[in-house]
Amino acid sequence: MDHFQPRANGGSDESVNLLYCCYRCNLYKADYWPAQPADPRLWNPRAEAMAVHLLTLADGTLHPITPVGDFTLRRLRLNRPELVAYRLRQLYLADQHRLLARYHDLVGVLHELQRQQEALLQEQHALLAQQRAWLRQVRGGKGS
Repeated sequence: MDHFQPRANGGSDESVNLLYCCYRCNLYKADYWPAQPADPRLWNPRAEAMAVHLLTLADGTLHPITPVGDFTLRRLRLNRPELVAYRLRQLYLADQHRLLARYHDLVGVLHELQRQQEALLQEQHALLAQQRAWLRQVRGGKGS
């Protein structure tokens, strides 16, 4: 657990000021807090989605899209190799889940197609039986 606004800079122990972070991020953040209104601020994951400030690239690195994202990325060194590797694993797993869901949907569609095909075959058998009966009647009527 870390204090978003450090206690040394007036931060409280209230839950809204606490967040999970790894040892390294905590170390790099240290007791940083903007002293002046013009000083850069860190992204607060409890207040804003990451996508507001940072973009995850296909190679697992983060790219800043705001000054807050840029400062946070540099201050916390969020493109450390272990974090990039973690994000790549998460991207891979998300792709696997997406593909598995797609496969599941396709299997469902195939089952439905098979059910419809069986219904059509039954209908075709019934129509063929009716046609045979009709042909028997037509042949029987001609011979009389």
